[in-house]
Amino acid sequence: MIEKFFAKSPNFVQEWMVTFYNIKAYKKRYGGKYHDYLQKARENRNLTLPQLEAIQRERYAEFIRKAVSDSRFYQQKFAGIADAENLDNISKLPILGKEDLRSHIDDVYTISKDQGNLAKTGGTTGKSLQVLYKPENTQERFAMLDEFRSRAGYELGKKTAWFSGKSLLTSNDIKRNRFWKTDNWYKVRYYSTFHIHEKFLGYYVQNLIDFKPEFMVGFPSTMLEIARYGKNHGIEFPANTIKAIFPTAETVTPLLRETLESYFKTKVYDQYASSEGAPFIFECGKGKLHIELQSGVFEVLDENDNPTSNGRLILTSFTTEGTPLIRYDIGDRLELSDETCNCGNHNPLVKAIHGRIDDYVYSPEIGKINLGNVSNTLKDTKGIVRFQVLQNTLDTIIIKLVIDEKIYTPEIEAKFLSNWRDRVGQKMTILLEIVEEIPVEKSGKYRIVKNNIRHLLENQS
Repeated sequence: MIEKFFAKSPNFVQEWMVTFYNIKAYKKRYGGKYHDYLQKARENRNLTLPQLEAIQRERYAEFIRKAVSDSRFYQQKFAGIADAENLDNISKLPILGKEDLRSHIDDVYTISKDQGNLAKTGGTTGKSLQVLYKPENTQERFAMLDEFRSRAGYELGKKTAWFSGKSLLTSNDIKRNRFWKTDNWYKVRYYSTFHIHEKFLGYYVQNLIDFKPEFMVGFPSTMLEIARYGKNHGIEFPANTIKAIFPTAETVTPLLRETLESYFKTKVYDQYASSEGAPFIFECGKGKLHIELQSGVFEVLDENDNPTSNGRLILTSFTTEGTPLIRYDIGDRLELSDETCNCGNHNPLVKAIHGRIDDYVYSPEIGKINLGNVSNTLKDTKGIVRFQVLQNTLDTIIIKLVIDEKIYTPEIEAKFLSNWRDRVGQKMTILLEIVEEIPVEKSGKYRIVKNNIRHLLENQS
């Protein structure tokens, strides 16, 4: 009902609806203990490494005790493990994958859905996972994130250009070449990441110049396409406009960073987290990536589950009390660094974050559809255990589906296809193939997108 009303309303009404939605969402994020957590994050900024490690140990012990007390899943998993709350014994605890959590999620939860904030994640494996956050966990996560961004001058209410998976545009917007919606109260403009096409990018560039945001947040692949268009067409972006760029959800490559920083004339500050609630890695002003020990435990293991400096990333996150993540194999790889940093943050350093796939699907009608938007095609569907997209030609994609036959229905298939049409347009051929299994790569990684047409797009970038 609300979606239909939104679609038929004039633009100014739609933008007030966006603002009203944000007011409700921000009450959850910035209410309660948020300001206490923000103050604590500021105090922790310049602690010594031993002090940070002491906080990590204390929080770990409390987190494990609560999980065992409140979660049936962890009561059973950790039964018989002596002194499980001691961080020195973390290797005795089992390693869990996303499927372990998905298949036992009701027993994993420590609270009911009406007690927490529900986050539905697609993830780069294509599997949906519903995570419940305690309200105070949500507030702490935003406090940590805002403290990180505040180092570059960011605060809520300053003009921000946001590039995420929000689908807010109507057919009338497209006709008017209007690819954004604005929350005028909080001064946030949400730019569509579904219409990144050569024929539209000029409107993005010009609107960004006119809007004059102080900050840019969101999918870096979308920002990259805008920057490339501006460079290729000789459109100069005004200096001293954007103070910082905060990319999310995708890998920041050296070339991507150089392109964004040179075109928008600012600095990129990278971060690592996840919709499931992974602990944080933040980039400092010196360009170094710091593991935030006060947010969780990062283990880097080889294929035999032994510690290494470059391997699988196993996470334990202190801000996931509603759906505890304990030794969670998130599917990424991390390379540690033995360097030190003189920025004032004494948390350990990361040399590189590997494994976040930045493949995309290309639509001749719409343009590039990034991995975040591909993952979100699972929205409002059930029974799709896994999917993989193959693109071998410009006008056709093949989507392989592993389904749960007890849940998957023609109506769900129609919704899934509708989600895809929202992203690739009406002209592409979409072929669905129901399969028993989608094999992983030789590396052991699963890829949601296999793009085999990059050579055909070289002249378009």
